[in-house]
Amino acid sequence: MPQTHALPPRAVRRKLLVAVAAALTLVAIAWWFRPALDALGIEARVGDLAETIRAWGHWGVAGSIGLMIAHSFVPFPAEIVALANGMVYGAFWGTVVTWVGAMLGASAAFAVGRAFGRPFVERMLRASDRTRLDEWTAETGAFALLTGRLIPVIAFNLINYAASLTPVSWWTFLWTTGLGVLPFTIALCTFGEEMLHAPGWVWALLAAIAVPAWMLVRRYRRRRAARR
Repeated sequence: MPQTHALPPRAVRRKLLVAVAAALTLVAIAWWFRPALDALGIEARVGDLAETIRAWGHWGVAGSIGLMIAHSFVPFPAEIVALANGMVYGAFWGTVVTWVGAMLGASAAFAVGRAFGRPFVERMLRASDRTRLDEWTAETGAFALLTGRLIPVIAFNLINYAASLTPVSWWTFLWTTGLGVLPFTIALCTFGEEMLHAPGWVWALLAAIAVPAWMLVRRYRRRRAARR
């Protein structure tokens, strides 16, 4: 029987409790020091930065789209770009800019993967994603692609590159990607617009929640990869 590296249930629960406790501790600290955090003027600084980017006009839009395209080749959290777009351009136009960039990036990755094949795809994916490559290349239907897009914990780039190794058509790839990424994009950009007017202690609370959440997502992905 093949060995598995999945953590025992007790260890998983322990790590989950530690992450939750750390998040709650950071939330409490942020709430306690909220007058000092508000005094830093984070809201005004963020507002000034957003205004500066808006003043760049089309160059700012092009830069944001370029970052979303780069995300399909260089791993970094594109959620930050989506939040920033919501702050700078508002919920509606931020969604449009982010969605266009995501679609262009996904299409570029799909085209490159289809042109250069599996060796190139394996070099572009992280080790944790390479272990799941066979699983995704076995799923060739539109339902599997759409479902994968709607689950945020599944790596965006994994689906792009894995789909390129399957017989799925360009049309199926495009409509499942466009529809699948839209709900999360709308949510992030809407949240970003609201965060533009948030006081400093809210920013601290967001960081307190985001860091443990990011760690849990990474743990979830590693555990799924270890079971394959």
